Amino acid sequence: MSTSVQFRRGTTSQHSSFTGAVGEVTVDTDKEVIVVHDGSTAGGFPAAGANSRNTFTKGQVGNISTLTDGATITPNLSTANNFKVTLGGNRTIANPSSIAAGQSGQIEVIQDGTGGRTLAWGSYWNFSGGTAPTLSTAAGAKDLVCYYCASTTSIHAAVVTDLQ
Repeated sequence: MSTSVQFRRGTTSQHSSFTGAVGEVTVDTDKEVIVVHDGSTAGGFPAAGANSRNTFTKGQVGNISTLTDGATITPNLSTANNFKVTLGGNRTIANPSSIAAGQSGQIEVIQDGTGGRTLAWGSYWNFSGGTAPTLSTAAGAKDLVCYYCASTTSIHAAVVTDLQ
């Protein structure tokens, strides 16, 4: 069995002595080393992705993925939890791909320099009272859509408007 060790600068080395269980992760914060027992001789780190369940003992920082503006915008939830998009016209946020029950995150929605853009939502998106709220419409306005995937076909969402 091999163990992969990743150092802060991204280098990886292999070690053959590890007594932990397969899939066990050890973090040595003093030395900034992460040890992952992968259960194989190939080494390498198990990829976290959609449907992965992880337990963290400290805060985590995820990437903010920029969504491509277009008539229909489809977030891929396997790429990130947090997204942002600048609206260049009236748009629809479609039902995301790769939905995992229990996943949560945010979408920052920004009006372009013109403003007045509207946003419609796919059928999986559920808002309080059954109706999506109206976004801020001023040029450059920012709103935040917070979401929780209750199932693979139901997303609970709330909007915080007019962030300044």
